[in-house]
Amino acid sequence: MAGVLQGVTVIELAGIGPGPFCGMMLADHGARVIRVERPGSSGRFGTSGNRDILNRNRERIELDLKDHAAIEQLKDMVKEADALIEGYRPGVIERMGIGPDVLLALNPKLVIGRMTGWGQQGPMAPLAGHDINYIALTGALHSYGRAGEKPTFPVNAVGDFGGGGMMLAFGVVAGVLHARSGGQGQVVDCAMIDGAAILSAMTYTFLGNGQWRDERGVNLLDSGAHFYDTYETSDGKYISLGSIEPQFYALLMKKIGLAGDPDFAQQMNPLKWGELKVRMTALILTKTRDEWCAIMDGTDICFAPVLSLKEAPQHAHNLARHTFVEDGGMVQPAPAPRFSATPAPPVKLAGR
Repeated sequence: MAGVLQGVTVIELAGIGPGPFCGMMLADHGARVIRVERPGSSGRFGTSGNRDILNRNRERIELDLKDHAAIEQLKDMVKEADALIEGYRPGVIERMGIGPDVLLALNPKLVIGRMTGWGQQGPMAPLAGHDINYIALTGALHSYGRAGEKPTFPVNAVGDFGGGGMMLAFGVVAGVLHARSGGQGQVVDCAMIDGAAILSAMTYTFLGNGQWRDERGVNLLDSGAHFYDTYETSDGKYISLGSIEPQFYALLMKKIGLAGDPDFAQQMNPLKWGELKVRMTALILTKTRDEWCAIMDGTDICFAPVLSLKEAPQHAHNLARHTFVEDGGMVQPAPAPRFSATPAPPVKLAGR
């Protein structure tokens, strides 16, 4: 098995977080990704040694990019590559003597993926930041959390990985397709702030159409509604409900014994959501998570138990789909998405 990106060569200037995630996505699907690391890092692949999932499926070499000979070696590699990705602050690779003008002169078809938080231009471009800051400036962080409480950030999934690494992988593949179809190489300016913003497109749609209040925890999809939320069970675990459509909501009401209740019949009345959530909370607390699974599993309620990181790989659905795999004694998410004709090769952690 070679993967859908067989024949694509990417040079990855070693970094952390979203850059390696992009490299992982490309390498998972068959691209040859050569990770260029600083000398002395051979025993420490990335930030987590050989057990860093983000750095799997790579080739790696060590180059001191402060050394002229190493820069020349990198330039030779660029001549045969489809793409180069880097995650330094704006201007760093230019000062190293390998800026876009230099690289594109060596290889006019090269795609240069530049991963930053604030982007290559703009008043904040040279400043430090992290995921929490990038999503804060887009309005996204403002919308995550409970009513009357402070914003709750979703780990670093939205800025670093969804809006950063995944967006860069998309940009690199799109750029390579363009170059191979008769176009030219170019720079992909992938800023986590831009990516986090575009991930909020539907929320801005709702807001622009007057269907979203610009505050937390009072809207359809942000924990405001009683039928789209998580609930604690009697054993201290949780379940998730997403019964938006009327037929799914009706099935939920039937399964939990509330069919015909006049208050719960007012599903889409936001003025009722608060009191209905209080009642739902008390009701769900009367049974364990497993008891609710026995009632709701296998139905169209739009239900799932909230599983821990250790529980998730053992769920029957995940096992059937091989959603998680193991290499080197480490359980990890399998490559995604799935391709019917060119499936991803087996994962391989660094050093294996």
